[in-house]
Amino acid sequence: MSVTVKICGLAAPEALDAALDAGADMVGFVFFPPSPRHVTLAAARTMGTRVRGRAGKVALTVDADDALLTGIVEALQPDVLQLHGRESPARVASLKKRFGLHVMKAIAVAAAADLASVEAYAQVADRLLFDARAPREATRPGGLGNAFDWHLLQDIRTGVPFMLSGGLDAANVAEALRITHAPGVDVSSGVERAPGDKDPEKIRVFVRAARAAAARLDARPIASHA
Repeated sequence: MSVTVKICGLAAPEALDAALDAGADMVGFVFFPPSPRHVTLAAARTMGTRVRGRAGKVALTVDADDALLTGIVEALQPDVLQLHGRESPARVASLKKRFGLHVMKAIAVAAAADLASVEAYAQVADRLLFDARAPREATRPGGLGNAFDWHLLQDIRTGVPFMLSGGLDAANVAEALRITHAPGVDVSSGVERAPGDKDPEKIRVFVRAARAAAARLDARPIASHA
């Protein structure tokens, strides 16, 4: 299986360069002030130019209004809008139409009941992202280094591509892919030295680990039913 690898929460040029050099398919930028990975529009403009088409640019927002989203789109010129808040399916459809960009909707997961919204969002989003539900006292919905029970996604049928996020790192991404067969993985805190401080070596190791795990799944023999 092939796997799309996204490195999210990039806030420094050297971290972005490490992700691009490692061969990440997507690079994510967070526009949410409570996050230690938040970037300003000016920084996003500079780093967006630095990508030079080597990876898809993803703008992560949390219940952002149209004015903020317009500023982000003008500054970063993203390929994908990642909606990580409580945006309704109608809001997702509206933003997709307004900006003419691919939209990825995050779904917070802690139990099987959290997957009830998949069908509705899959009808309007281009891609889904399953992330661990944040604790009630958390100040942000993701990037907390928490994982959920990946077995909840074991037989999921979404109808659109999806990514797995939450608590991933180089040591567990192979197991996560083995269980979920996710076509994409998204990492942020798992490649950091400290919140918001990306480690270039951890980025490289994670990308290699994800690619190797996908290749091993491809190489597994198919069981015979004869």
